[in-house]
Amino acid sequence: MRRLLITGGAGFIGANFVQHWLGGHADDQVVVLDALTYAGHRANLSAAEKDRRFRFVEGDIRDTQAVEKLLREEEIDTLVHLAAESHVDRSIEGPDDFIDVNIVGTHSLLKAARAVWLGKGASKSSSWRFHHVSTDEVYGSLEAKDPPFTETSLYRPNSPYSASKAAADHLVRAYHETYGLPVTMSNCSNNYGPYQYPEKLLPLCILNLLEGRTLPIYGDGSNVRDWLHVRDHCAGIERVIERGRDGESYNLGGDAERTNLELTRTLCRLVDRRFAAKAELAQRFPDAPPAHGEGCESRIRFVRDRPGHDRRYAIDATKAREELGFAPAYDLDRGLAATLDWYLDHEVWWRELRQRPDYQEWVSGQYGDKAGS
Repeated sequence: MRRLLITGGAGFIGANFVQHWLGGHADDQVVVLDALTYAGHRANLSAAEKDRRFRFVEGDIRDTQAVEKLLREEEIDTLVHLAAESHVDRSIEGPDDFIDVNIVGTHSLLKAARAVWLGKGASKSSSWRFHHVSTDEVYGSLEAKDPPFTETSLYRPNSPYSASKAAADHLVRAYHETYGLPVTMSNCSNNYGPYQYPEKLLPLCILNLLEGRTLPIYGDGSNVRDWLHVRDHCAGIERVIERGRDGESYNLGGDAERTNLELTRTLCRLVDRRFAAKAELAQRFPDAPPAHGEGCESRIRFVRDRPGHDRRYAIDATKAREELGFAPAYDLDRGLAATLDWYLDHEVWWRELRQRPDYQEWVSGQYGDKAGS
């Protein structure tokens, strides 16, 4: 039996991970700590809220004393750290929050875990685990013929976001080496799937198409990303927590490299086919291009590239596959279709989100013309 504290559990990956863990671990207790900033929504946890094994706490990971108290009260033995500022565009426009949350916040959690698990009077246990979730962006950019990133690739972050995550990774490793804190880390490729805030490429494009907006693509659309369905990512995190070696990091990838333009065109064809197969979609979404006989690809627009835009990411997940038995269940075509269907089936969720002032600011103001990949 584990007692988990999941930071950022009301966000995209966090909410999916809460559902995944509760669904597969009948005896475990799950506590979510989330500050409910713009990307965190209590509604994402509506199913978990009905489970007696679940508790939600609104709070800030930078409040070290509050985290310590929570670890003690709930007798937490596994801390899964997902809370982070994660959107590259926002980090370019305003890096301070990324430094504060991703670096200072991670350090706060490490201090709290060390005090409770390793401090004076703490009981010894082999079950302690601090798992830190990071990104492939810490490794920088690859050229077309470069081999994929491995766990030994050099860190070369190119944005304030990736630099803040790289610093957090180093802090986690340092607390293991210096203080003996039991840790594992994972670095994942681009995630997609249910509950993703629509500033990111795929949900942004889906909702823009349904509402008749254009699809902004940075530069010439040739930037390459490796795509991992969020449910596969959650299964990978689970494998690392249960089977990973103390102090080790594991790369989790989908083995699904696509250019941003290829991915967007694939999504456009999926939307066109859904509208052709389901006449009611044209009534629900009258502004969508296929509702009036127009192909979705006609809405693609190329916009000025963002500063420091990495050309290619690719993950070599050999270590996770061989040591942990990790293998994605979703190929990209199946995952994209499932993701589109989820957004079509959860219109109430995203329409409520789109009415929030913070999202309206994003659409109409500072970030309205950004591709969000």
